[in-house]
Amino acid sequence: MCGICGELRFDYSAPDMDALRRMTARLARRGPDHEGFFTDGSLAFGHRRLAIIDLSAHADQPMLDKALHLALVFNGTIYNYKELRAELVEMGYNFFSEGDSEVILKAYHAWGENCVQRFYGMFAFAIYDLRAKSLFLARDRLGIKPLYYALDGARLRFASTLQALLAGGGVDTSIDAIALHHHFTLHSVVPAPRTLLQGVKKLPPAHTMTFSASGEVALHRYWTLNATRPDQALSEQDWLVATRNVLHRAVERHRLASDVPVGVLLSGGLDSSLLVGLLADHVDELNTFSIGFEEVAGELADEFEYSDLVAKHFNTKHHKFAVPNAEVLKHLPDAIAQMSEPMPSYDVTAFYLLGQKVAPEVKVVLAGQGADEVFGGYFWYPRMDAATGTPQERFAQHYSDRDHAEYLAMVTEKCAVPDVTSAWVSEQLQQPGADEFLDQVLRMDVTNLMVDDPVKRVDNMTMAWGLEARVPFLDHELVELAAKMPPSLKLKEGGKFPLKAVARGVIPDAVIDRPKGYFPVPALKYIRGEFLEKMRAILNSQACQSRGIYRREYVEKLLTEPEAHLTRIQGSKLWHLALLEWWLQINVDGAMQDHPKT
Repeated sequence: MCGICGELRFDYSAPDMDALRRMTARLARRGPDHEGFFTDGSLAFGHRRLAIIDLSAHADQPMLDKALHLALVFNGTIYNYKELRAELVEMGYNFFSEGDSEVILKAYHAWGENCVQRFYGMFAFAIYDLRAKSLFLARDRLGIKPLYYALDGARLRFASTLQALLAGGGVDTSIDAIALHHHFTLHSVVPAPRTLLQGVKKLPPAHTMTFSASGEVALHRYWTLNATRPDQALSEQDWLVATRNVLHRAVERHRLASDVPVGVLLSGGLDSSLLVGLLADHVDELNTFSIGFEEVAGELADEFEYSDLVAKHFNTKHHKFAVPNAEVLKHLPDAIAQMSEPMPSYDVTAFYLLGQKVAPEVKVVLAGQGADEVFGGYFWYPRMDAATGTPQERFAQHYSDRDHAEYLAMVTEKCAVPDVTSAWVSEQLQQPGADEFLDQVLRMDVTNLMVDDPVKRVDNMTMAWGLEARVPFLDHELVELAAKMPPSLKLKEGGKFPLKAVARGVIPDAVIDRPKGYFPVPALKYIRGEFLEKMRAILNSQACQSRGIYRREYVEKLLTEPEAHLTRIQGSKLWHLALLEWWLQINVDGAMQDHPKT
């Protein structure tokens, strides 16, 4: 797990090494264990390492294979690297390290761009061919690892974070109006390749991109998620047995690919508790971690009742952190500085504060993210299923943060666009390879929406502390199995029925049968006191007014009644507006002062 960056010039001049060093320095928190650089003609790589597998210097990056004339920078983990290594050794390859990074190099040499189809894992990497002078970029199937880039006629720059690109300078930071519409409609999701900034794009999940020396680009999608029933019908018991077997394999893969101890982020819900149950017999002393907050407006802000129960049941070494609201407000600016894109979900800040507490104890944790999207756990799925109208209408009336009319009332004329989000959702839902409406929705969620909400928040907020978070419920083998299941099976008994069935006899029934919980930070939902004054100061600041995104009457309406305006999935509209402006001030305005656009 690391931070990567690089520059490839298309005019055959040398890369800007001062810019690359600034980019690499901006990634230091993602990789505190080692810094490295590599240059070859028009190409330069930078790397910050978090040592997890093969802790020796042999696995430092950038990694150069002199025999194969290939160089690599890699962020992530290949969980089946040992099996692939054995296969490559049989093919005659010799290895100089013991980790997964070198396996990627050899696999690329052996199988070309198809190597990505052989990988079980989370990854974003770049491989430079020193002879062909070509650059190969790849991102994992579910987009667990990020890869941002800035491309113009003279050069390509890429990095693990948007902030690293800004540190390099020369980026067009004007707002992409289409991305802005997505951001405020899809719960802050901006589908790849767009970001909120015109000059920054992101490689879509399950894609590779190859650049020739002269700048010719080839984009290739190597995986799609099939959401149709298998040719031979399976019984409910068949599905449950298959779920149990695949989940066990996934957890084992995520546990074993590490040369350091692995802990669990234990919320007290079904998903994280099940991970603890599946790991407990295989780890001598399992570290578990829980966090909670002060309640506001009578809303409970911790799940310690259940996390304590699970920790006691499995006799884990449990760490429990109660965070006062004053600490939340104090750490918000730094949490926002670590967001590659603005993320208003309440638990983003929770993950940031939890990462701060966990990192001194372990370097790797498993987390339950993705289970709700993969197995249909959220309350809005059955409501969509029961709704009427077009597929896009059924989805929007239970998910979209704002209707198009409200969006136009919120933004100024310069940001107004047609209803591009409804058009995008309609296009996604109509893609072939999904049997039922809910198959369409869950596939879109898993392959698009989830990538830029829960998945991105876990990466950003844990890596801010040099902590690797792994998400076994997003093992692509498990995701593929779940996509083929009938939606009615997933929604049975309130959702996530297959996981509940697997959990019986593994974890306490009280955790399985409890109401669905969330990861709340009530101070960001019920905005009062110091939090309200901070939001008011941000939205009334000269920077916000000069930026000219929001209509002032809309801002005043939210400031007057901050708790009266919530999205369909119960997010604060005021926090959403304030967060975007705060993010721009911290990450974009500050970077432009240091490195103006050239």
